[in-house]
Amino acid sequence: MSLTNFPGAGGSHTGNPVTKVTMPALAEMKRQGKPITALTAYDYATSRIVDEAGIDMVLVGDSLAMVVLGHENTLAVTVDEMLHHTRAVRRAVRRALVVADMPFGSYHGTIADGLANAVRFVKEAGAEAVKIEGPRVELVRALTDAEIPVVGHLGLTPQSVHRMGGYRVQARTADTAEKLKTDALTLAEAGAGVLVLEGVPREVAAAITAELPIPTIGIGAGPDCDGQILVFHDLVNLTFAPPAKFVRRYGDAAALIREAVAHYREDVEHRAFPSDEESYHLPEAARAALVPKAEAAPRLRTIRKA
Repeated sequence: MSLTNFPGAGGSHTGNPVTKVTMPALAEMKRQGKPITALTAYDYATSRIVDEAGIDMVLVGDSLAMVVLGHENTLAVTVDEMLHHTRAVRRAVRRALVVADMPFGSYHGTIADGLANAVRFVKEAGAEAVKIEGPRVELVRALTDAEIPVVGHLGLTPQSVHRMGGYRVQARTADTAEKLKTDALTLAEAGAGVLVLEGVPREVAAAITAELPIPTIGIGAGPDCDGQILVFHDLVNLTFAPPAKFVRRYGDAAALIREAVAHYREDVEHRAFPSDEESYHLPEAARAALVPKAEAAPRLRTIRKA
């Protein structure tokens, strides 16, 4: 597999040498028929866990607008906010390919503006690729010419929520499916290295995957893509909303955290935390010198009162 050593990271967090996943490595995984695993992550702690679990691609998704910042959709998150979170993720990740989502408005103007913002993600935040939504062929060519790897995103594109009239499955007719396939091939020809397919029928995703020379990563696109991605918070039940049809919850972090916090509160209220063993103590000599002074204080107050 086309993997490379990553000396700049100084190895894994455990001190063992690490083999870095790269964009060519993902292409090789498609060639070999090896499924690609991907997840979103937005901070140091969760991205470190995701990376140590062996996930191949970590996406700093603009979905952080909803699952981290509490917005109703992805449109509100800014470039500076995305840069902030990408930096945190990059500090944690040693093995996975780190991809930064370019937020709404950061590439919707001129090609020069989109290129300048993409450069910021690579130069200032350490992203190893950027993801853009829609069939923006000229922008993909410009980014590729600038040596910036690109992950495309077609189908249900959340930044187009108002145009689509909500989060709806796309490419449900023969004509729209053919259009999606054409857009996918055009993006690959323009230089995109990976393509995310979201919210499309399984049959459409399978046909595109079979024809496309680059890996496809599905989310709500069926099992025939070259890889799969989910939002981390959906995976572990931290979204506080009913999951989409394609989401499988592999754990209940909300219940675990809620139980731990409630237990902590109860221990504090009952003075069960902290215990003596969880407290720091003076050395015995200092304690002996301190105790008489503490005992003398009540006697001094009694004398003064008399």
